[in-house]
Amino acid sequence: MRLAGRATVQLSGAAVMAFGLYLFITVLLITAMGTLAVVGAWLLPETVLLIRRIAGAKRQMTAAWTGREIPEAYQAITGPLRRRLRIAVQDPGTRTDLLWMLAFYFYGALILLALPLWPLGLVVDGVRCGLLRREAVVLPLITRLADLEARWSQALLRPSPRALLAARVEELAATRTDAIAAHEAELRRIERDLHDGAQARLVALSMRIGLAQRAYDRDPDTARRLLADAQDHAQEALTELRHVVRGIHPPILTDRGLVGAVRALAASSGLDVTVHVVGGLEEGPRPPAAVEAAAYFAVAEALTNAAKYSGGSRATVRLERLRAGLRAVVRDDGAGGVDEHRGSGLLGIRRRVAALDGEVTVTSPTGGPTEIEVELPCVW
Repeated sequence: MRLAGRATVQLSGAAVMAFGLYLFITVLLITAMGTLAVVGAWLLPETVLLIRRIAGAKRQMTAAWTGREIPEAYQAITGPLRRRLRIAVQDPGTRTDLLWMLAFYFYGALILLALPLWPLGLVVDGVRCGLLRREAVVLPLITRLADLEARWSQALLRPSPRALLAARVEELAATRTDAIAAHEAELRRIERDLHDGAQARLVALSMRIGLAQRAYDRDPDTARRLLADAQDHAQEALTELRHVVRGIHPPILTDRGLVGAVRALAASSGLDVTVHVVGGLEEGPRPPAAVEAAAYFAVAEALTNAAKYSGGSRATVRLERLRAGLRAVVRDDGAGGVDEHRGSGLLGIRRRVAALDGEVTVTSPTGGPTEIEVELPCVW
């Protein structure tokens, strides 16, 4: 009975969706195509977006029934009107949705005709215990019809290889743009650090050495004092240069590897940090340098944010070797509520990780805890 009830809900939702497509979407499409030179050029992309939302709702309904997600692949309909119209017409996902709609017109009508079978089967005719023979027949019919409808929807709503390829190309283009932006931001940071730090120290060093040269014969004490100042500025310039180098690729990462570098971060953090290493990451081969650097900077940024803003006192770092990648998870016991759009540094982490086709997952409910998970693909 419970399964039949779920099937009834599933088929009822499909019937309502089919009825809505009959009444509204068809009219919108006909109007958009018929008035393409007037308002249809604006109406058509909006109608396609509405169809995407309806198809997305149908994917969720089908996934709830079958337990298997149906992926979707669309090109973003953004930009000027001409571009939006072109994407709406040429996107392979639009063709997939339209084919589903056309098929749904027919099997949606079958659902509308079949639904009255269920209430008819509930006529007990005075028998309160058990199911009548007619009910037993109707129950399998309803559930099988729901299964059949779900299989059709899965087959029709699954993106075509061309749509998946187009979505992947768009994703890689966006990732490339983010990687270029992150690279340019890194270059500007290095240039600013060199200009404001090491360069200023070296200029002061050069001036003091020049003054010491002029004063060497007539005032040796002043010359010695200037040379001592020059030595101090030379040490400060070296410190600034080391800081810049660490921002590009930390030497400790090259010397000790990811695990050793992260343990050094944990030791120097303002929090009580525990590092867990699993999956044989210490014993096996090291990940590629780019993957190590991305994981290191992600952990460093997460620990820095936790120490500055979380209000917590403890954190844990988990480094795990996966079959085809590397996972780093940073968790703190702070107040949570991290906002990625308010200078938390997470955007930089996402860009760096996305450049390597990795993923970043942030979980930070109000009240805590905050957990930042970075997963990077690599070949061991």
